[in-house]
Amino acid sequence: MSFRLWLIAVGSVALAACNTAGTHIGDEDPAFGEALAYDKAIQTINPAPAYAADSARPGDNGDKGAQNVKKYRSGQVKPVENVGTSSGSGGGGGGAH
Repeated sequence: MSFRLWLIAVGSVALAACNTAGTHIGDEDPAFGEALAYDKAIQTINPAPAYAADSARPGDNGDKGAQNVKKYRSGQVKPVENVGTSSGSGGGGGGAH
C-alpha cells in the first residue's frame, strides 16, 4: 500500500513539473500581430475616399471609355504582341572559381 501511495505521489510531482502550458501568456512581443493588422488595413476599401481636386475620380473619362469600347467591338484595336520572358541565352551561377 505504501508503494502505491509513493508511486502516486512521485507521478503527481513529475506530471506537475511538466505543466508548462500557459506559462508564457503575456510574454509575447508587443508588436505581435502588427503585420496582420497592417495587411488588413491596406486591403480595406475606404467607403468615403478623399480625392484631390485635380485628380481622376471614378467615372471620369467616360467618353474615352465609350470610344475604346466602340473600337474594340469594331475590331480596330492594336493586336497583342507576344513578349517572351527569356532570350534563350544561358546564364551561370556565381561563386568562386
